[in-house]
Amino acid sequence: MIIHRFDTQSSLLNTFISEIRNPQIQKDSMRFRRNIERIGEVLAYEMSKTLDYKEEVITTPFGAKKTSLPQNKLVLCSVLRAGLPLHQGLLNYFDSAENAFISAYRHHPGEGDDFEVIVKYFAAPSLDGKTLVLTDPMLATGKTLENVLEALKNHGTPKKIHIISVIGSKDGLAHVETVFPKETQLWIAAVDDKLTSKGYIIPGLGDAGDLSYGQKL
Repeated sequence: MIIHRFDTQSSLLNTFISEIRNPQIQKDSMRFRRNIERIGEVLAYEMSKTLDYKEEVITTPFGAKKTSLPQNKLVLCSVLRAGLPLHQGLLNYFDSAENAFISAYRHHPGEGDDFEVIVKYFAAPSLDGKTLVLTDPMLATGKTLENVLEALKNHGTPKKIHIISVIGSKDGLAHVETVFPKETQLWIAAVDDKLTSKGYIIPGLGDAGDLSYGQKL
C-alpha cells in the first residue's frame, strides 16, 4: 500500500485537524462538519495529482488552449454516517463522480472489548474498471474497511482503489495494508500511535458521527 500521510508536513491542514480535536470547538457541530469537509477537499486535491490525464483543447471566445483533464471514472463510497461530511468534501471537487454508501457499525456481542463490524445497507453502481475512493474518517482498527471491501466484491472489480481518512492509528494502517491490494493508495491527514482496549484511537477526537450529527442510542 502507498501511504500519503500529511501530519508530518507543515500546512493549513494541521489547523483543521487541531480544531476537530479541540473539545471546545467540537461543541459547534456545524463547524466540526465543515472542518471534516475541508479536510476532504484538501485530500481530494492531493489525490487528484495521481489520476490519469488527457490533453484536450478548450476553445475560448479568443482562441484555443490545450489543457490536461482527468479521465478516471470515480466512485466515491462512504461509510455511514460519520463519512458523510468527508464525502461532501470529495464531491465538492469530484463533482461528476458516481456515489456509493454503506452502513457499517461495531457490535459488541458480550461485555468484553471484542467486537465485530456489521454491514447492513449498501447502495453502489458497478465498480468494474472504475477508480474506487473509500472514505472513512476514523481508521481505527481497519476492520470496518476490511468488511466494506468484502461487501464491494459483488459490485465489480475496480481498476484502482484509494482510501481517504482523517485520523488513523498505526495498528489500523498496518491492518489495511494486509487486506487491500498492494497498489492501493491511502490518503490520511493524521496518524496517532495507540488504540484503547476497545479499539478507539488515542488521542483521536471522539466519535466523529456523534460530533457531526448528535449522539445515538
